[in-house]
Amino acid sequence: MSTPARKRLIRDFKKLQNDPPSGISGAPCDNNIMQWNAVIFGPDDTPWEGGTFKLTLQFTEDYPNKPPVVKFVSRLFHPNVYNDGGICLDILQSNWSPIYDISAVLTSIQSLLCDPNPNSPANSEAARLFQENRREYNKRVQQIVEDSWTA
Repeated sequence: MSTPARKRLIRDFKKLQNDPPSGISGAPCDNNIMQWNAVIFGPDDTPWEGGTFKLTLQFTEDYPNKPPVVKFVSRLFHPNVYNDGGICLDILQSNWSPIYDISAVLTSIQSLLCDPNPNSPANSEAARLFQENRREYNKRVQQIVEDSWTA
């Protein structure tokens, strides 16, 4: 059955395949257009460089009027990522708009890796280290990057 949400997701998938943003990949799981797996590669020249971070995206029939539920499967140490992988990002909550597509969502998450908002922490320890001891924060991030190679 083809619904407006499914049609939009097919369009988003084609766009992502034909014009992928740098360092981002995503596709539906097991022929289920409503459940996706994605990978974000840590951007160059950042503490996240070299990391491979896996995510899931779960859509409802209300997409694109409602955002997907996006979670990191990979373990992350980041001010805006909860221990369960949930992401504290305004466009996934209060500032969602139907103009966002999957590429925009994944690009925003990739950008968040390097530009966290410690004033809205999901992980208070990561936020504290990011603000007070950047060297230690970067050391913890580097360990997460190395762990991502074997996860």
